[in-house]
Amino acid sequence: MQTTPQILTAVGCILLLSLAAHYFGKRTSIPRATLLIVLGIIIGKQGLNLIPSAIAGNYELIANVTLLMVGFLLGGQLSLDYLKQLGDKIFWISFCAALGSIICVFFGLFWAGAPLVVAVLLACISSSTAPAATADVIGELNNKGHFSKMILSIVAIDDVLGLIFFSLGLAAVAYIQHAHGVWEPLILAVREIGGALLLGAVLGWPAAYLTGRIDKGRPMLIEALGLVLLCGGIALWLDLSFLIAAIMLGAMIRNLARHHEHAFHEIENIEWPFMVMFFVLAGASFEADSLSANALIAAVYILSRAIGKISGSAIAASLTNAEKFTRHWSGLALLPQAGIAIGMALVAASQLPEYRQTILNVVIMTTIFFEIVGPVFTRMAVSRSQS
Repeated sequence: MQTTPQILTAVGCILLLSLAAHYFGKRTSIPRATLLIVLGIIIGKQGLNLIPSAIAGNYELIANVTLLMVGFLLGGQLSLDYLKQLGDKIFWISFCAALGSIICVFFGLFWAGAPLVVAVLLACISSSTAPAATADVIGELNNKGHFSKMILSIVAIDDVLGLIFFSLGLAAVAYIQHAHGVWEPLILAVREIGGALLLGAVLGWPAAYLTGRIDKGRPMLIEALGLVLLCGGIALWLDLSFLIAAIMLGAMIRNLARHHEHAFHEIENIEWPFMVMFFVLAGASFEADSLSANALIAAVYILSRAIGKISGSAIAASLTNAEKFTRHWSGLALLPQAGIAIGMALVAASQLPEYRQTILNVVIMTTIFFEIVGPVFTRMAVSRSQS
């Protein structure tokens, strides 16, 4: 059993090692998120096994807190004035990138011999993106240009669409298997998404007017963190999407709070240590044994998801008369995929216990791949937008 000194020492070492990732990330084309995941693989149980089980066992809590902060900051990007300025570009690029991924992954997996129900659910899971990795790359580059804002807005909307498509996939699988309660997944999706939006609005409306009053114009850290954790806790307690609730909370404050310019800069100041632990523990969860099984399905998933994201976003950008750069690079910027996909995989595995290992192994393998490689392309796209 690990002692408190061992745990504190391990956390301190991980945070200090993250400085090396930050240093090399600034001087190379490799994003720090990718470097941190590789670090996690090296020091995790498949490598040097240096991470105490007490820390690894709390990965879910760390991931939830991190994604709550990321969701809140993503919501802060959803300014109504900005969305009106872009018109329908953001929605259609997000929708077509998700749909393109679903179509390509489904036909690719079906061609590779995956069972029909597995192909349907993995295709729907492929539509989701990784808000944490995408936001970290943009934050690392300190890019506040038009393309970066657009990508962050697309990612925020994409997570809502991903949950909707996944719920439709569960309903389709229930129909294919002639199961009872075909409508149950759709009803649960409406409850999860609608309830999360309502929760974010209910908390966000008074927060927009009440925060930033003690220290005028400057919301305090305790206000920001308290609201974000309260929102996430209630969402999890009610079985709602805590990420969507946090996005809605941030969007409400961003658009209604006129007495402070931005929604909680303080969250940005404390977000990075949580991001470090999130990425390192994500890498540490990698299991080498899963590489041999389902390798073909995983490879087809990776290739077809990339094709679907890139082609879908390019088609949408062309149809909405987006600028040439957006047509060429938006799909590449949307390649990262992370914890939301694993959460969907756990739900899918519970619905199809006979395919549990196949679904979990493929999603975990491909998530690690896209978390390592995806940020590289996101960084490439965002860096090119600066030039």
